[in-house]
Amino acid sequence: MTGEASEIALSKQDLRAITAFAAACAEEALTVFEADQPDDSRPREAVGAAWEFARGGERGKSLRDTASAALKAAKGTDTAAAREAAWAAMSAAGAAYLHPLAKATQVKHILGAAAYAARAAELVAGDDPGVGAEHLERAVRRATPTVVDVLGRFPAAPGGGGRVGELIRTLDADLRSPTLFE
Repeated sequence: MTGEASEIALSKQDLRAITAFAAACAEEALTVFEADQPDDSRPREAVGAAWEFARGGERGKSLRDTASAALKAAKGTDTAAAREAAWAAMSAAGAAYLHPLAKATQVKHILGAAAYAARAAELVAGDDPGVGAEHLERAVRRATPTVVDVLGRFPAAPGGGGRVGELIRTLDADLRSPTLFE
């Protein structure tokens, strides 16, 4: 049928590597959220659930519930930076649900946590894109060969998505660089 995306092979180990990458990226943004909402642990719990899966736990209700709770936490923030930080946490828990479809939109499951965390940092720094670039550089260094390999199975990140979309596309291009591990 025309328009259907082909399937991409994804092992549980691939999903664990992607989720570990996303959790590490989102973890950087937790302090931004907690400065705004010190009594709300939902984003930290989402990152914790992501780490649990990445380290061998099951992909199930805890991940879904904590991702949903982090999304709800984002809605209750007082600042855009805290909202982006909560979305980073939600994205980390959601990374375990990367769909094995060859669609560019799936790249957000891989790189979304890093992009949201970078955007949160930019906003805290007065909307400084240099701060976001520094976060993306750390994400590139954090990416394992497995993360890069899985990303390479998908089409390049799509257009759109505002500043977070730009950050995703920049990180996507950096991680697809043929000289990345030289």
